[in-house]
Amino acid sequence: MNNNLLKSFLRCKRKAWLEFQGDKSKSIWNAHNAIQLITQDNNFNKYLNGKIFSGLSSCKEGRISIRNLFLDINLNGRDGAEINPPLLLKVKGNSIWGAYKYVPAVSKLGKKTTNEHRLDLAFCAIHLEKLQESSIDYGLVISNFKNKLKSEKVLLDNKLKKKAKSTFEELLNTLNESIPQITKNRKKCSICCWQKYCDEEAKSKGLLTDIDGIGFKTEEVLKKAGINNFKQLARCDHDELNNKLSTFQEANPYRITKFINQSKSYISGIPLRLIKDNPSLLNFYQKIKKGFFIFDIESNPDEGHDFLYGFLSIKNIEESVDEKYYESILDLNPCNNKNILEKLFKKINSQEEWPIFHYGETEKISMIKIAKELNLNPLEVEKLKSRLIDLHSLLRLSWILPLKNYSLKTVANWIGFNWNQENVSGSQALLWWIQYQNTSNKSFLKKIVRYNMDDCLATLSIIRWLKSNYNRKSKKN
Repeated sequence: MNNNLLKSFLRCKRKAWLEFQGDKSKSIWNAHNAIQLITQDNNFNKYLNGKIFSGLSSCKEGRISIRNLFLDINLNGRDGAEINPPLLLKVKGNSIWGAYKYVPAVSKLGKKTTNEHRLDLAFCAIHLEKLQESSIDYGLVISNFKNKLKSEKVLLDNKLKKKAKSTFEELLNTLNESIPQITKNRKKCSICCWQKYCDEEAKSKGLLTDIDGIGFKTEEVLKKAGINNFKQLARCDHDELNNKLSTFQEANPYRITKFINQSKSYISGIPLRLIKDNPSLLNFYQKIKKGFFIFDIESNPDEGHDFLYGFLSIKNIEESVDEKYYESILDLNPCNNKNILEKLFKKINSQEEWPIFHYGETEKISMIKIAKELNLNPLEVEKLKSRLIDLHSLLRLSWILPLKNYSLKTVANWIGFNWNQENVSGSQALLWWIQYQNTSNKSFLKKIVRYNMDDCLATLSIIRWLKSNYNRKSKKN
């Protein structure tokens, strides 16, 4: 039992419980945790120029910074808890060791300092105060967003420390009870190692949040209307449910129809065709008769850096496609990449009339940003926009699939596409990139390229599925 459990508890009570006494064989490794740890090490080393020491003996010696300090603690008469502050920094003051003391520091990804960071600092401060017999009124949050190293001072007043104590007490009580219910807000579940375990339970119980588009707020409204699971939702009459929801000022015929049909498809396993004559779908069908690009990028959001641009060049959709149709452009240096960006645009302009298919908004946002950085005129930017086609949006406008979500991995796996490397994701690609930066080992780049090529091929599999099902009859409500 330690402060890491506290951080998990703040994200999800069920996650903390599972980490403490769940079946570890049900946990699936997730790259996100590794990214956090590596980023933390990098941030601390850069902040301190590598001058980091270890253990209680280093505190007694008055070292500038301390890691790996493990302290047994007693909380409200309960033993068996442990604290391991991510980092301690030496500051002016007085302690049992001399004319100095230590304050806690944590690392963060991105720009936002959260409640998790504040309570972690406060909890560490409470027990560090006892150890060094000296008060602590602030802690530091260290970040390196877009290569700008920053340290933010967080005030640790009595109110925050009291909150940290009560939260940890709540954690202890939760760990001694039965497993908590699946969290209502499942947006962050994708980065949790227990996601598959919870997803299986959610589907077996028919949780409404298992239906694409239904968040915990919509779930609450549906439950007020007497709809407690997606099986009940699938049996609903559209007009009747709309009338019920109007009582709660939540009537929306389009969304209600979508949720009902999504539930039906999810239960039956059968996709439902929407309006056949959708102009976007007709336009898609005409465009794939000629050549087209498939475009996918790999990015580090904390650096604001796209480190790989990948293309599939498809002249004939009917022919088999392998790696010779794929090209990657690596951008290894975000500080001096004009030549790379020019190379990127040379590629897409090699076939000026080809549409550029991508999956999700990321690629479009990135391309338009690059176009402006290269000072393309407004007409050129507009032409580029007209060539970019978001397959994810097109798919959602034309089909309801029997899936929990419409991510590239989920949809392509359902179609039957398999990635060359096991258990891969955008987070895994980012981890490989960070590992390459730390080691210069090009084997990590090879893994990233292979992953990106598979993402492009997965996108192609969806294009082919849409084409093969183009004449399928639409769903009539």
